[in-house]
Amino acid sequence: MPLPLEDILVVSLEQAVAAPYLSSRLADAGARVIKIERPEGDFARAYDSVVHGQSAYFVWLNRGKESIQLNIKEDDDLALLKRMISKADIFIQNLAPGIVDKFGLDSETLRRNRPELITVDISGYGETGPFAKMKAYDMLVQSETGLAMVTGSPSEPGRVGVSVCDIAAGMHALVAVLEALYEREKTGLGKAVKSTLFAGMADWMTVPLLHQEYGGKPPGRGGLRHPSIAPYEAFETGDGNKIVLSIQNQTEWKNLCIDALNAPELIEDPRYKTNEDRVENREILHDAIGAIFSQMTRAEAAEKLLKARIAFGSLNSVEDLSSHPQLDRVQVNSPEGPVNLVSSPIKFAGQEESYKPIPALGEHNESLKAEFKE
Repeated sequence: MPLPLEDILVVSLEQAVAAPYLSSRLADAGARVIKIERPEGDFARAYDSVVHGQSAYFVWLNRGKESIQLNIKEDDDLALLKRMISKADIFIQNLAPGIVDKFGLDSETLRRNRPELITVDISGYGETGPFAKMKAYDMLVQSETGLAMVTGSPSEPGRVGVSVCDIAAGMHALVAVLEALYEREKTGLGKAVKSTLFAGMADWMTVPLLHQEYGGKPPGRGGLRHPSIAPYEAFETGDGNKIVLSIQNQTEWKNLCIDALNAPELIEDPRYKTNEDRVENREILHDAIGAIFSQMTRAEAAEKLLKARIAFGSLNSVEDLSSHPQLDRVQVNSPEGPVNLVSSPIKFAGQEESYKPIPALGEHNESLKAEFKE
């Protein structure tokens, strides 16, 4: 079965996470993606060496691409890149602020010559404003947007354990590119897409921001406790494991107390009448529920919660995830051997999932130079 983007050519002058995330998802959908790497390679190749000597970040985000090494400071290499872009449907870049402007690779210049081209500029803070020239990496933006201040324990802010700002920027850019492709089908014109790490995370921070601006204070850091819903947190069971449960409405609260905890007295307690009451009295409520769970194993607690139709999950380790029964995997070839990656979260009924290999650095140098020669 042909993939939906098989006739689309993407040229991506990319590094690290955000732009490679976008281009990898376009490659998954069938687009031909040419990855432009500096002579020493995308620096994400050297983040670590845990996957057969390769970086975990790189093998995750670069399947299905062709790799060519170019130094855009060299006239011949820059000319080659511009010839590639002249044939492309989409050009992506996430270099440091202002770099592409020096080489005529900015979206305004490129689209003046080819209005059908879709350009994507991914940056930390955008092209205007006092932060426009600042370099931006994921944890820096987690800090700037306040995300770190609503993450972690009550005693200390924390970093979200994956690169959420980079991923959000790549995801938002992906949505925009697909919109632009759809619009181009009707108008024949491309778009200049702009996506930033800051804006993507600021959008995800809307609920804490509204609490601050309309309620006078942001949600606190609660570790494994939801700041505005209770009980929505982790409880330790008698065998030393932890189970996380979530109560979203009064019916679930009643079912938890009667069917799972066998504690109808909690329903009658005025301190727990509404969700806001439960949040206000979270500490004593946590102790009351925790005392009941301490008499059960995690398996016993899970059985009771399942029967009561209560949403819950186990507090798993990454090792637990590796053998989780719901985890789908896909094998992708790489220069150093096959890699078992997490399967794409995007599924289409009746469509088999498979991906092209992860490229070696400069693997397609000669073939691409021959294809795009003057």
